Amino acid sequence: MKITRLETFVIGDGPEIDPDQGGIEPMACLRIHTDEGLTGLAEVFRVPPGVVQATVGGPQSHFGKLLLGREITHPEQLWQHVWDALIHTNRRGWQVIILGALDVALWDLYGQMLNQPVWRLLGGVQRGPFQSSAETSTTHVVPYCTLVSDVWGGEPMFRQQVARAETLAGLGYRAFKIEPMMSSPRDVVELARRFRKTLGSAPTLMVDVGYLFHDLPTAERVARELAEFDIYFFETPFAVDSPEPYAKLAAKCDIPLAMGEHGVTRWEFLDMMDRGGVTVVQPYMTTCGGLTEAKRIVELARARGAVVCPGNWSTQILGAASVHLAAYSPITPFIEFAPAEVFASPLRLELQRNGFPVENGQIAIPDRPGIGYVLPDEIVQRYAMA
Repeated sequence: MKITRLETFVIGDGPEIDPDQGGIEPMACLRIHTDEGLTGLAEVFRVPPGVVQATVGGPQSHFGKLLLGREITHPEQLWQHVWDALIHTNRRGWQVIILGALDVALWDLYGQMLNQPVWRLLGGVQRGPFQSSAETSTTHVVPYCTLVSDVWGGEPMFRQQVARAETLAGLGYRAFKIEPMMSSPRDVVELARRFRKTLGSAPTLMVDVGYLFHDLPTAERVARELAEFDIYFFETPFAVDSPEPYAKLAAKCDIPLAMGEHGVTRWEFLDMMDRGGVTVVQPYMTTCGGLTEAKRIVELARARGAVVCPGNWSTQILGAASVHLAAYSPITPFIEFAPAEVFASPLRLELQRNGFPVENGQIAIPDRPGIGYVLPDEIVQRYAMA
């Protein structure tokens, strides 16, 4: 089977839906077509769509030169072919993110070729029933819901994020990440307190402050105060430009530190684990360099006693790939989930409805060949953007 065409298209909610309130910004997606009629799908999160359209296309395009006409033997072989070709350019940033999307689409194709779900080709289910809770079996993946609010700080933020958590808990979700971004240290702690007061001790709770702090003493104080609320991880207290403040905080903090939403390649995750003391890494399945690279991140994290909780503040096109990594990984208790039920995004809701259903707070490990996400042409046409 050979690659015959690289297709790109752009979808989004449109300018009337605020991205900060859950709307889908113009987002490039790609399909890899083959001479046997099979296609592989992926989204390209946080790369300007024009960049994707300019570099993924015909035989003279940046990635077209490297992939068109090539036989699909194994995704890892094609990944390495492209990676080696980039050695004299920039093997970070948008090039690797696009490579990651191409890799996910290739795994989708590879699974269809062999009539197997991707998790089985990655190595099969290695999960244990201990990974999330006593009720979780090896047949399910558990999503945690990321909560954002329309405004940051103070009572409006407290009320809206807690109310959204209550709504989602009523639908069966069992794990939540609150996001007191652009807020005072006091508000970070208060939001956790309000969550526990309202929802009790049963749900798993994570806290993401979105690179909020610049000084170690403040971050230490907040971490100490958060500890009483049984926080599963404390995400991105500092910018990830340097691992040094992470290492100093990790040495004094009982809450595991997390990062990875914009991490590109295994090397950035390795640096944050080895030098930064991070024990929860959060690769996005395309941003990190694809499922090929995400599997390597799992191997590196496992050897260091860390866990991998794939990130996804995007759609369930990307989320479907996260499910397959989690099904394979023995160190993935949760995957991130941006729940469409509480955000004002028609596109997010439709893409979720076409994805893997969440029942009783769990996603069944898929049995369809490939990634198994089917994107109807009708959705692409209705939400098409220039």
